[in-house]
Amino acid sequence: MERFELLVDGVPYSVEASSFEFNAETRYKVNVGDNEHIFSWDPSLGRLASIDDDSIEIPDSVEEEIARRLQSVGRT
Repeated sequence: MERFELLVDGVPYSVEASSFEFNAETRYKVNVGDNEHIFSWDPSLGRLASIDDDSIEIPDSVEEEIARRLQSVGRT
């Protein structure tokens, strides 16, 4: 499990992420605050993105920063 803090648009976020395999694809369980989201590779965006029903709750800028952070450690 990876834990990190983000500061996006002046708002702090505590993030926990862990990878898992689904249909030969690496996905991530990502906890942002008290909410869990599933991140998967989105070819149309060219990055990881939240794919669960509640993903609308994550501001785009936060989702992009989480994806960047996960990708920067070579986990995709």
